Amino acid sequence: METQRQKKIGGVIQKDIADILQRAATDGGLKGTLISVSKVSVTTDLSIAKIYVSIFPANKGKELLEGIKSNQPMIKHELAQRTRHQLRRVPELLFFLDDSLEYIDGIEKSLKGEENPVKNPDLLEKRKKS
Repeated sequence: METQRQKKIGGVIQKDIADILQRAATDGGLKGTLISVSKVSVTTDLSIAKIYVSIFPANKGKELLEGIKSNQPMIKHELAQRTRHQLRRVPELLFFLDDSLEYIDGIEKSLKGEENPVKNPDLLEKRKKS
C-alpha cells in the first residue's frame, strides 16, 4: 500500500519524466514516436522510482528503452532541475518497458480472429492430470 507521500512524488515524477522523454524524442528526430509514462512506483524510503514507459510504435520500443537507460544520468539531472523545490533528493530511476497495450491488442486479435480459444477449445493446451 502506497502512502500519500509516495503517490504525490510518483505523480510529480511521472509528469516531469513524460515531458522530458517526449521533448528528447522530438529533439532527437523521432517525430512519429510517442513516449508516455504509464506508471511510476516509488519505494517507501523514496530512494528508488520504477518508471514504466509505453512506446508507440512498439517495434522501436527495445532500442528506445536502451537509449533511455544509457541517458539515465542526464534524465535524472533534468528531473532534479525541475523538482528542486519539491524534492530534496531525486530517487534512483529504473526504467522498464510497459507492454500491456501489446498484450491487450494480442488478446483482442485472437478473440476476433479464427484463433478464438473460446469458440475452439482445441487451441488451448491440454491440462495434464497428475
